[in-house]
Amino acid sequence: MRALLTDHSTASGLRLGETADPIPEPHQALVRVSATSLNFGEVKHAIANSQDGVVLGWDAAGVVERAAADGSGPAAGTPVITLDADGAWAESRAVDTAMLGVVPAGADLGAISTIPVAGASALRALRRIGPLLGKRVLVTGATGGVGRYAVQLARLGGAHVLASTGDPAGHGDGLRELGAHEVIKHPEQAAGLVDGVVDNVGGAQLVAAFGKLAPHGTLVAVGHGTGEGESFPFGALFGDCGRHDRSLVTFYLLDGADLVPDLTWLAARVAAGDLDPGISWRGGWDRADEAVGALLEGRLHGKAVLDIS
Repeated sequence: MRALLTDHSTASGLRLGETADPIPEPHQALVRVSATSLNFGEVKHAIANSQDGVVLGWDAAGVVERAAADGSGPAAGTPVITLDADGAWAESRAVDTAMLGVVPAGADLGAISTIPVAGASALRALRRIGPLLGKRVLVTGATGGVGRYAVQLARLGGAHVLASTGDPAGHGDGLRELGAHEVIKHPEQAAGLVDGVVDNVGGAQLVAAFGKLAPHGTLVAVGHGTGEGESFPFGALFGDCGRHDRSLVTFYLLDGADLVPDLTWLAARVAAGDLDPGISWRGGWDRADEAVGALLEGRLHGKAVLDIS
């Protein structure tokens, strides 16, 4: 089959080539891939840290070509959304049925392919914060894939949403259209305290956002885009003066919990138009170099989608 293979001799670290067809395990379905979306983490780190000839990729949408031999998962011919640690950048993918959601018939599979990492991370991070109705929730790195989904889902959950972005003037209108009530440049600019934070940035912004937590508030550290560590000043973790019972929790999407209900629900919401997938670049996978370059250079705000032909 054809696939995007790692090749460190190219500018993007990828090239279109031939590789062996995947051989599904009994609990895996064989999926014919229609589209895949790129995530900053995989193009920034996974390509650089992989050997030549490897097929990477986390997110993909397509159609079940062969159902799982153990009888789990959907039947052949079902449109699906898939997530795994690799294998998405190829014509075919073998996927555990526990990480495969059903997609409504007729949905745009390119839009659906944006969901697995970005949408599921946003949903599960917000769920960790707790019930959202009437709460104040801050989303940092709000113009990224996870951030855009988090803004929309927090608003759907009944939260008052604060969106943080490095360019409020340029992205404020778009974030408000997604559901943000307030758009700020930095967590320190938030007026008052917040009940929860979905942090996609890390570093000094995470520290500042933690300082904005109300009692019993929770910050979920989802992304680490700055590549910087977190240094808390003395006293930042005190629990007196109304700062008690605040939590900072780490996050890992593939924590063993069943992803099928979440992926299926998110796919239905995107297909119905309730959630905007935030596609900011889309093209054939022969143009992968363009998409990777735009992501690494910070020129994309949202998701890059490659259509597999």
